Amino acid sequence: MVRSLAGLAKRGGSLGGATMIAAALLFPVSAHAQGQNGLSNLFGGIFSGSNPSQPAPGPGGIQTGPQPWSGEDGASGHPLMTAAAIREAAGNFDNCVAGMWPDAARRGITQENFQRFTAGLAPDLRIMDLMDSQPEFSKSIWDYLDILVNDNRLAKGKEVLATYKAQFDATEKAYGVDRYIIAAIWGIESNYSTQMGDRSVLQSTATLACIGRRQAYFKDEFLSALEILNRGDLRPEQMRGSWAGAFGPTQFMPTAFKRYAVDGDGDGRRDVVDDPTDLIASTANNLKKDGWQPGETWGYEVVVPQGFNYMLADRAKMMTIAQWEKLGLKRATNQPFPHPAEKAYLLAPAGAQGPGFLMLQNFRVIMKYNPAEAYAMAIGHFADRLRGGQPFVQPWPRQERELSRTERLELQQLLAQRGFYKGTPDGQFGGQTRDALRNFQASIGLPADGFATADVLDRLRGR
Repeated sequence: MVRSLAGLAKRGGSLGGATMIAAALLFPVSAHAQGQNGLSNLFGGIFSGSNPSQPAPGPGGIQTGPQPWSGEDGASGHPLMTAAAIREAAGNFDNCVAGMWPDAARRGITQENFQRFTAGLAPDLRIMDLMDSQPEFSKSIWDYLDILVNDNRLAKGKEVLATYKAQFDATEKAYGVDRYIIAAIWGIESNYSTQMGDRSVLQSTATLACIGRRQAYFKDEFLSALEILNRGDLRPEQMRGSWAGAFGPTQFMPTAFKRYAVDGDGDGRRDVVDDPTDLIASTANNLKKDGWQPGETWGYEVVVPQGFNYMLADRAKMMTIAQWEKLGLKRATNQPFPHPAEKAYLLAPAGAQGPGFLMLQNFRVIMKYNPAEAYAMAIGHFADRLRGGQPFVQPWPRQERELSRTERLELQQLLAQRGFYKGTPDGQFGGQTRDALRNFQASIGLPADGFATADVLDRLRGR
């Protein structure tokens, strides 16, 4: 249940392991992780294992986490992410936490529980490095899918579907949400509960509530974590997860837990960590409340005709399937579209060189769980494979390499010099950069697909 750290927030709250990879990938992320529920773990839970132990506090009682804080300014350049600001805030950590008591009391948290759950908390400053990390290299969409949708995960997913068939049956009946989507989220967020992260949710959210550039957002997450413990749904030792506070097999942020968690087996607790019934039902409730359409798929792989106007490949350009067909798009499997009146948008994640996809309402719902398109595509495709579907039909342009951050920065600078890009070059590709790249491609007679390649960069360089 991730949403965006890039937006550093997830739906009401989450940041997951898969997200960070996707976010760093090729699509800009929004905010489920941060504001919604698994962004922090969107990529954190999947690509990093759990930390076997919590280190002892360092000098001055400052907890530095499994790895020490670098002691350097954050890459974002935010004034609250300078080394001096981080040290100053860390020195005031105890006062900051104590100062949240009035807000906790207004949420019904008892003073006894507030003192019990906050006793001994110390900041994990390593999180400051993780929050502002800017990897030099990113993964391509095909590499991302190769990592997440693999034979081992498929085999485990089928085991989970068989083991918890009764729970999935009941959940589909109650919520109308496809079991394969739930199983896919479980598998991609935590590799079926084997990689959920091992940082204390209380420590992580308290650190972020008192230090760094997202304090207001994470104050809500921290207080929500206290509410969960105060109510008795979970124990502190169960609330361990990503550095941004996402926890459990499907990576709920505390605020997302409050919004979506349900007591599926009627035992009086909403245990999304160790109770499969609550976990499956809560994940389904999340998707249902976000607008899941029962009995519908998430999208179709399509063949895009030669000479197609890729300016139409835009999330804002929704058309009916019938209208897309008139423009020459057809299913890659040569099957007819079952519902020509459905509305969809065209996604071309590898530009004109790769497959196209018509994305429906349920794809948008998955993106509410985690706003990275790469993540949502992995979830949808993995669900189809669990259902017995086949790999994508069309090949990816595996001969193309992803540009490094330095090259992406140069590309933005060159686009700006030519008058196509009006933003501040930062090496991150969002909608403004892709639009600028499309306009440049169209100006020199290339398919305006917004796909950044080494060839496009060379053309900008005048080579």
